[in-house]
Amino acid sequence: MSTTQQNRVLANLREQYSSLAPTLQLAAKYVIDHPADFGIDPIRTTAGKVGVSTYSLVRLSKELGFPGFDEFRDPFRRALRSTSKPAINGKWLNELSAHGPTGHILADSAENAMSILKHSLSQMTPETSEKFVDVLTSARTVYITATSTSYTLASYFQHIARLVLPNVQFIPRDMANPIVDLNFADDRDVLLAITVSPYSQVTINACKFAREKGLKLLIITDSNLPLSELDPEAVLTAEMESPYAFACYLGVIAILESLLHLLVIAGGDEAAENIKSYRSLKAKIDGTSPF
Repeated sequence: MSTTQQNRVLANLREQYSSLAPTLQLAAKYVIDHPADFGIDPIRTTAGKVGVSTYSLVRLSKELGFPGFDEFRDPFRRALRSTSKPAINGKWLNELSAHGPTGHILADSAENAMSILKHSLSQMTPETSEKFVDVLTSARTVYITATSTSYTLASYFQHIARLVLPNVQFIPRDMANPIVDLNFADDRDVLLAITVSPYSQVTINACKFAREKGLKLLIITDSNLPLSELDPEAVLTAEMESPYAFACYLGVIAILESLLHLLVIAGGDEAAENIKSYRSLKAKIDGTSPF
């Protein structure tokens, strides 16, 4: 059903294309040519890719009879989620959805979560992942920064990564500005920044300052286009769509977990010994068995 709705919208776009204003034709052509990206990306990202304003996308939505952009994009999002159902037991989803309103909500949430994981990890190519690992493992000091919800995820990543990269630091320290912690960094160091829409100006300024100081820059975000002017060494992008009001960070978490896995493998025997030693010490302190 979701794919059928998407195809109807695409057919309508083709029919009305010639009667649309030139700017709206640009947007319509993009949707026709890139339905999957359109279903994933937020409005600002789509506008940036097309080269039009967000207002133009809203206008196109209303030209097609939708109340707004979200309603216009919804059939494309649903089509994406339906194509990812084989990754999860479809029968279980159907049975869950049949258990009243709560079951339907849980099924929708599970379907959305699997879609986010699939599309986030599918964009994590071996080439980009290897670039991340190479830059991180060859740096004198690895600085990690983020704000808001991403702050917690960055802290978690640093907590585990330090077992493989003893030179990793989470900034800002003492709730200061991360630029203060970068003051004595140079081209032997790297900054790993996690930021998603709406992009934190504090994090963006830290990235700009790091580039001015000659640091290498790695970014984990929801779209590399708005941050392309920072000229990072590599970017990993996560899908952030959610069935409720706030963004879903499952894609970011999956990327961070995959990076940690790669770093542990790259660390070899030394990393394995560090992890073993940490677990033994923690068990001793906590009074529990390390096994």
